[in-house]
Amino acid sequence: MLSVTQERGVIPKLKQDVMRKMIEQGVRIDNRGLNDYRALSIRVGVVKTADGSSLVSLGNTKVMAGVKVEIGKPFEDTPDEGALIVNLEIAPTASPDIEPGPPDENAIEIARVVDRAIRHSGFLDFKSLSIVTGKHAWFLWVDIYVLNHDGNLVDASTIAAVTALMNTALPKVELDPTGNILRIDKGARSPLALNIDKIPLTITHVKIGNLLLIDPTREEEDLSDGIYITGIAGGNVVAIQKVTGAFTRDEVNSIINNSVNQYVKLRNTLMSTMANPQTDLKL
Repeated sequence: MLSVTQERGVIPKLKQDVMRKMIEQGVRIDNRGLNDYRALSIRVGVVKTADGSSLVSLGNTKVMAGVKVEIGKPFEDTPDEGALIVNLEIAPTASPDIEPGPPDENAIEIARVVDRAIRHSGFLDFKSLSIVTGKHAWFLWVDIYVLNHDGNLVDASTIAAVTALMNTALPKVELDPTGNILRIDKGARSPLALNIDKIPLTITHVKIGNLLLIDPTREEEDLSDGIYITGIAGGNVVAIQKVTGAFTRDEVNSIINNSVNQYVKLRNTLMSTMANPQTDLKL
């Protein structure tokens, strides 16, 4: 199975022991509880050349997402729908052990997890992206860039992709009577048709010893005995990804129940932030 984390870093034995002892006492090395997310910051409209964009900071993990829209021919099996394409790259400067080059299997797998959570959520109305059935439709290219990797890339990338889509608006298209495109007016735009009640988010748990933690840092991922990701939308599970390790049935049930509860908190934080989004760029 592909991993959605990079190769494990080397943590000094003394620090490993300290981290494990703290976790056994219900406290993490950054003083969070086992069931607490790091501080979340969201800025939108930060890439002026994109049709929608977002910069997300989850603790020290920083991820940017940009959306570009273009008109293409619908796929034959979905002639009355548009399309979503998610790509992800991890900048070589994001972490000392990231090598330059094209996206590796880890980046590709993160993009797949994000894509799956959005695609199966009901958040995006694909039929609303149709312009002329079988002839013209909007294609949404979501490009995600990891700027700093301090753990939990999947959750941060999902938030970045979702908020970038919330920031996206489609140009007005004028057609002739036969359905050919006469003009694309980028000065007149309308927001994407999104179901805000079904915002998709991912909740990542790691297992360290017999305990479960959410929103792991990079060091906690390196220390973990297993990683489990749950995609939630509107309170329903829409995607599951066991990345590494073994989990008992009770642990899986606990993860899913906790993910549903965490989804409510995370969604509320996201919606509160998006109600008055910051647009200044601070990396």
